[in-house]
Amino acid sequence: MFKIGDYVTRKKYNNDIVFVIKDIKGNNIILCGVDIRLYADSYEDDLVLATISKKKQEYDCIRSLNTSENFYIPGTILHLDSDQGYLDKCLEYYKNQKVKCFGYVYKENEYINVINSLLMKHNPNILVITGHDAYYKKNNVYKNSKNFELCVKEARKIKDDLIIIAGACQSDFKNLIKCGSTFASSPAHINIHALDPAIVASYIALSSKNKIIDLDDLLSKTKYGSNGIGGIETYGVMLIGKPRKEQF
Repeated sequence: MFKIGDYVTRKKYNNDIVFVIKDIKGNNIILCGVDIRLYADSYEDDLVLATISKKKQEYDCIRSLNTSENFYIPGTILHLDSDQGYLDKCLEYYKNQKVKCFGYVYKENEYINVINSLLMKHNPNILVITGHDAYYKKNNVYKNSKNFELCVKEARKIKDDLIIIAGACQSDFKNLIKCGSTFASSPAHINIHALDPAIVASYIALSSKNKIIDLDDLLSKTKYGSNGIGGIETYGVMLIGKPRKEQF
């Protein structure tokens, strides 16, 4: 009945999340959230076919800039993701916000091996380290938080003034902040939206380096607010100048 690429929901969870089928192993079906950074598996009899709109996504402008008088140089972003589909969504979002981003796909345990060379190559203002994670409450264990933490620590050695946004669904927020993240998921151990790290990164990239970020306003732009992502006070990274010329 089902095939790879089908969109489905799970009856057991009241059809709350739309997934795409990534693989089928006998009666075990491997799922990936379309908008929520979540991997799961299910049996065929628990699934229902779903549809998603093919209409091009429209995004709200995260910053309104006075382009009649000033010119702006937003910060640049380096985004590491373990999922090509989610990275593509984020790259589309960055493009819509007119923010420059360099995106790469690696497995979470490979981040530590590539972070130095990528930081040296691109010299970004903002680093996003995301992908997939999970919290196993019974054993108090996280699937990939340690990989994110190792990458954060290594990045701090290279560029101490870097804004770092780290974590994915259900990540170890407390330790990610302790090890050097500026923003991290997930304070309430919940699943986060695929775009949440990109929203935070774009907001900072488009905020003046002379002003402290309004944390309440920033977190209100994300899907689940401070339950999904939290962070510490920091300045933006955008340069603002006068007079405006066409080349800006």
